[in-house]
Amino acid sequence: MESAAVRSLTETCPARYDSSRLPPTLLGPPVRILLTNDDGIFAPGLRALHKELTRLGEVTVIAPHVEQSGVGHSITLLTPLVVKAVEKEDGTPWGWSVEGSPADCVKLAIIELMDRPPDLIVSGINSGANAGINVLYSGTVAAAIEGAFFKITSVAVSLELSEHFDYPHAARHGTRVIERILAQRPEAGSLFNVNLPARSRGEPRGVRVVPMGVGRYGEGFERRIDPRGRTYYWMSYTPPYSLEGPETDVTSLAEGYITVTPLHFDLTRTDQVETMSNWDWGVQG
Repeated sequence: MESAAVRSLTETCPARYDSSRLPPTLLGPPVRILLTNDDGIFAPGLRALHKELTRLGEVTVIAPHVEQSGVGHSITLLTPLVVKAVEKEDGTPWGWSVEGSPADCVKLAIIELMDRPPDLIVSGINSGANAGINVLYSGTVAAAIEGAFFKITSVAVSLELSEHFDYPHAARHGTRVIERILAQRPEAGSLFNVNLPARSRGEPRGVRVVPMGVGRYGEGFERRIDPRGRTYYWMSYTPPYSLEGPETDVTSLAEGYITVTPLHFDLTRTDQVETMSNWDWGVQG
């Protein structure tokens, strides 16, 4: 797939909806889906999820040109966003690559590249879980948040870190979760973060709807010296395999469950607004 050629934007089309592959209870108008990620347009997780999502509707792929892991909700302001249409190895259209962040991809897709906004935005499958405070750093989750800004139901999907990623297996489970979410007809702009346990744990034990964990764990830096005598550091990370405490996305994932966390991007401490309004701020209006 890395050898894909560049085509003009007008020659790129979404994967077509195949209603014959849907169970009877889910037959209906196709869902218009925007698929993106932070691992790049050629990432295997994106490819696997694309295959499964075509059961639900028409899928348009608009993703970063190169990996954007850990960029959070950054957007590009000082350089142009170069967009290229990309083909698969067999010459069929694959999608559009954007030389920008995941949030750039979603914003550009909705405002410029798609002829009308999608019904659903899916970001993933990310190579590694986005649970706990990792949600705040994640480009995968940021793409979904950007979709929620536009009042579009958005889902981030990530697969727990392991030696061997089984993306097709994860994509099947992730798509089933997305189907269940859509069946509930969530309000426009709803935002969900889905984490899938590694295949090495066996089949998922079930689905848990849990809050985001906020504890710190497994972070550090490895200090090294380069050949010129300069000090540099590599960030290290050890995922939690068992944790005590309240049930969260981190603990449930470590127990082998698929986790679903409803999110929102309003960071206001609403419980503090009224109290703080009564403080003496020392400023006379």
